[in-house]
Amino acid sequence: MKILVTGHLGYIGTVLVPMLLERGHEVHGMDADWFGRCTFGGRIADVPNNKKDIRDATPADLRGCEAILHLAALSNDPLGNYDAQLTDEINHRATVRLAEMARDAGVRRFVFSSTCSNYGVAGDEFIDETAPFRPYTPYARAKVAAEQALKPMSDDRFSVTLMRSATAFGWSPRIRFDLVVNNLVAHAHTTGKILLKSDGTPWRALVHIEDIARAFTAVVEAKRELVHDQAFNVGQTKENYRVREVAEIVADVVPNCRIDHAPGAGPDPRCYRVNCDKLPKTLPAFRPQWSARDGARQVYEMVRTVGLAPDEFEGPRYARLPHMKKLIDDGVVDERFRYRADGGGGATIAA
Repeated sequence: MKILVTGHLGYIGTVLVPMLLERGHEVHGMDADWFGRCTFGGRIADVPNNKKDIRDATPADLRGCEAILHLAALSNDPLGNYDAQLTDEINHRATVRLAEMARDAGVRRFVFSSTCSNYGVAGDEFIDETAPFRPYTPYARAKVAAEQALKPMSDDRFSVTLMRSATAFGWSPRIRFDLVVNNLVAHAHTTGKILLKSDGTPWRALVHIEDIARAFTAVVEAKRELVHDQAFNVGQTKENYRVREVAEIVADVVPNCRIDHAPGAGPDPRCYRVNCDKLPKTLPAFRPQWSARDGARQVYEMVRTVGLAPDEFEGPRYARLPHMKKLIDDGVVDERFRYRADGGGGATIAA
């Protein structure tokens, strides 16, 4: 199958693409490559890349593709909070435009990388895909708006599947340390402290990026009638934790560290406990393999092997918002995250 993966050079994409290639698919990418200097060990698969912002995609870019796995987005709450209008422009409006062009270009499947953040302020009870949306941030609101526009597009010739991934963790060649498991491990290893930025009570559903990649692979290979016009929570029901429980896992994995609270750490209203049983019941080929504990061990071994300075993991190299601000300060992109004519390109900028 010829598959276009948008955002294929990002945190999840660099894990997903090799998986697709191993299963014999012809993979092409579309990625502006803002995070070219964020590589953290390992090899990035070399596939044809249309180095393009998804806001600039054209129908010609999509012709001949049988499926699109759409990962490209402003990828978390801090980055989404930077400019709510820009977040909506990229995560919502550009996504819908891409899907419309894909449908008109004859693409048969469109698999959208959404988020459990759509559930927002959901409380302590388990929720499934039928739960109401309660988005709390611009990032989540843009993802909800995209879902609501994409869902009616499913018809006899165009099949949309909505993938609501839990909070990701785990090693990737394009690592991120602005995710809870990765961040706490990095803090523990470099400072000896596991720094909680809330009171630790909110629930989070967690999922390893390899399991996200397995889920996307299973869906794109599934019989159409099983995934057509469906939404799936991506993760494992057993992998729901309070943030303080994640901290305790990290304390068990990383030696000689202690749990601490950031100044002013208080309640976080974002709280959701997610049932993820629908996807493995629908597609038995999807078999998630990672626990949070195993993922914390993996990240710890990688930061020990590759090396990580205390000022790196929340600085402009491995955290999305500081990274984009650095690109702006360096004159690489403007405040709308467009490459400047004389900016060079993200892959060539020194750290």
